[in-house]
Amino acid sequence: MDGLVSLKQSEHNQRRFRVNRYGLVLLSIVLAVMIWSLAARLGNFPAFILPMPLLVWQRFIEVLLDGSLLRHTLATLGEVLLGLILGVFIATALGYLLAKSQFLERLLSPYVVASQSVPVVAIAPLLVIWFGPGLFSKVLICALIVFFPVLVNTIVGLRSVPEDLGDLMRSLQASRLQTFRLLEVPAALPIFLGGLRIGATLAVIGAVVGEFVGADRGLGFMINRARGQYDTALVFVAVLALVLVALSLYGVVVLLERRLLSWRERPN
Repeated sequence: MDGLVSLKQSEHNQRRFRVNRYGLVLLSIVLAVMIWSLAARLGNFPAFILPMPLLVWQRFIEVLLDGSLLRHTLATLGEVLLGLILGVFIATALGYLLAKSQFLERLLSPYVVASQSVPVVAIAPLLVIWFGPGLFSKVLICALIVFFPVLVNTIVGLRSVPEDLGDLMRSLQASRLQTFRLLEVPAALPIFLGGLRIGATLAVIGAVVGEFVGADRGLGFMINRARGQYDTALVFVAVLALVLVALSLYGVVVLLERRLLSWRERPN
């Protein structure tokens, strides 16, 4: 009976925590809009400098109804997802090899670090020139910006596996595949998913950088076009759409993390 009461109390506390958390998020959004509106009104800025929130809302409804916002958002989202998948796949595979071989790490680490010392903004024009302004160049740019954080977290995660557990698996004569599946993946997963969180948000930046350099669709293209027409309200709409895309991807990774790491939760 006491266990049932404590379980109900725990569920009630969790529900109240969610309500408080979402309430704080909503309150912060309302406060931000109020400060934005107050700054635009008191500063008496023209609409092409700082539009009022109501003007941005009206522009949002316009591009939503004519389908252009959805079309450009889907284009950017497709580039982000493909780049994220490609970058994570290559970074995970290479990270496993580097974590297992010190020779490969010494051989390839200078090139990996050097590739990250050059800003993606500087590489993007070259990729667009070499591969054209189509989808493939945007996917490559996204993959490049995702690659490094996922690679580093993969290496750190695999090397964080306790040595005594590795000895235990060897004493049990576990195969390499069994060791990978039963020990290395569960041990490295928390750190790997931390890198995936970063990569998911950075992939959005990569897509926008590619669209700035050369594109005929996407939210970056929409921002470029709106900037040239001094349609600042549309720029705000596109930026907010990018924020929602990044938050959605981050949220998906968080949900995936909760699902995959549910075994770490201890029962009360």
